Amino acid sequence: MPHPVLRRSVVALTLLMLTGGLTAPPAVAMRGAASTAAPGVGTAAPPLVDPLWIWPVAGVVSHRYQQPAHAYGPGHRGIDVLVAERSVRAPADGVVLFAGTVVDRPLITIDHGQGIVSTLEPVSSPLVPGTAVAQGDDIGELAAGGHSGPGELHLGARWNGDYVNPLLFLGEVPRAVLLPCC
Repeated sequence: MPHPVLRRSVVALTLLMLTGGLTAPPAVAMRGAASTAAPGVGTAAPPLVDPLWIWPVAGVVSHRYQQPAHAYGPGHRGIDVLVAERSVRAPADGVVLFAGTVVDRPLITIDHGQGIVSTLEPVSSPLVPGTAVAQGDDIGELAAGGHSGPGELHLGARWNGDYVNPLLFLGEVPRAVLLPCC
């Protein structure tokens, strides 16, 4: 039987990892690292992006990323930003993959290369798939609909098909702090 303090530490670390509270900062992520996680869970760090993304809107994060425990588990696969403006900008250079309505919300998806894709919703955009965008370009206007609250933009990020915390690309992931559990 493991020592009780060691057992509690392992449990605490596991809970941090499952809730998305323990994520490698971008400075230690390896370029081109392969994901060894189950599909949709993504525990490997995505490649560093240069330059870092810019915030697509000015505002404050109102709902943080919550890593699901497994590919189909509950979680929040992006961040919501309570916006101070209606105009939405491209977070990085890329090519529009999709712009339109899914279920009840307008959204735009941009391929940034290296397996990295961003989705912004609800955003009404005049752009069409195949349109090249540069970091900071106006890509649309904040609209209504979807699961975000009124006046909120949802920013999601995927790396090789797995959802990852968009704050990794914005340079905003705080350093993990391990706290005593007893």
